[in-house]
Amino acid sequence: MKLPFLLLCASTLAFSQPFSAGVKVGLPLTDFLNTVNSGVSTTTNRYIVGPQVELRLPFGLGVEFDVLYRHFDYTDIVGSGVNAITSLGHSGDWEFPLVAKYKFPSHIVRPYVEAGVAWDTLSGLTNTVGITAQNSTVMGAVIGGGIDIHAIVIHIAPELRYTRWTSQHFNISNVLNSNQNQAEFLVGITF
Repeated sequence: MKLPFLLLCASTLAFSQPFSAGVKVGLPLTDFLNTVNSGVSTTTNRYIVGPQVELRLPFGLGVEFDVLYRHFDYTDIVGSGVNAITSLGHSGDWEFPLVAKYKFPSHIVRPYVEAGVAWDTLSGLTNTVGITAQNSTVMGAVIGGGIDIHAIVIHIAPELRYTRWTSQHFNISNVLNSNQNQAEFLVGITF
């Protein structure tokens, strides 16, 4: 009789640990690049994915750190006819948000707000005409909100998040530039 009671106590303690890890997936609501002239086309792939960790603190407070990845492409055609120059660019974008969270009191569904900082870096930027990023890493301010749904052993947390970057990754005059405003819909799944 003692062994089942000890197992029950141990499992209760294991699920009440303040540390959780999981995955965050989502969709960008804004494009990574802004086009300046009509000869440029951009594609921000419609996915964001990466691991997340959260430290749950007393009084509804918490700290979350994510490592989020997205991919983008752009094509620039300068000139026309046989004199046209086509520039193709591809890059992976890594975002590292660190946010403080406050979860409002509730049992199963807990609304929350978050604010913090993020670092964003380009990886593998390639361009057929040799244009490189002016700032490979930029910093920004993050705010967001969502709901944390506790379903038996997992937490599902859909949220909206906005980031304002302090500078652009690049600004190619009269062609394209990176967007300093970023909005995302994300869903975190943690255990």
